[in-house]
Amino acid sequence: MKDRTQRSLLKVQAEDVRSALNVVHEAAVKTPLQKDEILSRRYDCNVYLKREDMQPVRSFKIRGAYYLIKSLTEEQRKRGVVCASAGNHAQGVAYSCKKLGIKGKIFMPSTTPRQKINQVTFFGGQMTEVIITGDSFDDAYNEAQKVCSKEKMTFIHPFDDEKIISGQGTVGLEILDQIDEPVSHMFMSIGGGGLASGVAAYAKETSPLTKIIGVEPSGAPAMKESLKKGHVKALEQIEKFVDGASVQKVGEITFDIVKELLDDIVLVPEGKVCTTILKLYNENAIIAEPAGALPVTALDFYRDEIKGKTIVCIISGGNNDIDRMQEVKERSLIYEGLKHYFIVNFPQRAGALREFMQEVLGETDDITRFEYTKKNNREKGPVLVGIELKQPGDYNALIGRMDKNGFSFTELNKDPELFNLLI
Repeated sequence: MKDRTQRSLLKVQAEDVRSALNVVHEAAVKTPLQKDEILSRRYDCNVYLKREDMQPVRSFKIRGAYYLIKSLTEEQRKRGVVCASAGNHAQGVAYSCKKLGIKGKIFMPSTTPRQKINQVTFFGGQMTEVIITGDSFDDAYNEAQKVCSKEKMTFIHPFDDEKIISGQGTVGLEILDQIDEPVSHMFMSIGGGGLASGVAAYAKETSPLTKIIGVEPSGAPAMKESLKKGHVKALEQIEKFVDGASVQKVGEITFDIVKELLDDIVLVPEGKVCTTILKLYNENAIIAEPAGALPVTALDFYRDEIKGKTIVCIISGGNNDIDRMQEVKERSLIYEGLKHYFIVNFPQRAGALREFMQEVLGETDDITRFEYTKKNNREKGPVLVGIELKQPGDYNALIGRMDKNGFSFTELNKDPELFNLLI
């Protein structure tokens, strides 16, 4: 951990977070810090969940957005604000615009789910205009910047702004105010770095022994890679499933703070995140979006270190579209080794399909997908087969039975290009 002199050079300090609190509470609620008995038993420690999914816009993003917009000059307010976002930041900006009576333009890519567009429209009401443009966040961002230049409106950055960071840091202030025992570790998701840098800026001054652990999805390790390089590095490609924490480039201000104050960054596979989402829903009745489930997912990697201690996971958001739940289940099953896809070449003999069902499938194996790849020649064409197992250990026996009975196959789970093309 850096000494006080080094910390004092950073652009956001604990006092900035304290200054933000009263303003933030004009729009954001002080969310509960709940001890989770199920997770506490599982990891043999005291696990507390900071429930930012219970904010009015169902994520912590309202904190920074409101604080920055409320801090604008009268002239800036008259001209209005602009943001680019496909998710929670857009909702926070829209909510803030409506509450403060400030006009806003919100640029969202055409790939944004209709549910999120509707939410932004609902929160902003007549004060905001939602503009759908381009196919990516970068397209929306570029259009937003053009409007800012042309109409002299203020751009509300999703993470790389001192006011945004200070506002997000109030999550950490609340946590330390709500708990009576020393906190050993705080786990939180990292996208652009606004939440982690804000919480770290406050916590490292007021609770210096608390370890601040950032969590990124394996497919979008923008902060981890930047720290490795020693400077902000834009990723060429990212996996966008954990949409609330998948960015190609982190912020310059957030990078400087994270570099100095974070104790570790953990990368977690997207499939493992999906398993956590399902467990939080089934066991804890918590609807967490993928980014919100990241911190709990990371506990497996810290199981030994946190044993017997008190730790906090920030559930950063709960904007999970119900239409995504089938994909969440599918990704979880694949990660856990319970779902496998094959291209199977059936032997050219009578009764081959019946033989596959009787001799290859185990008693508890289920076929979840069966699709001829050549519609006009089913007898000779290969078949796409999806099989769900009861236990991961059933996999080797299944492969053995296919080999023994003369069914040649290609395993799609081990071929990313074919898997993405067909599944």
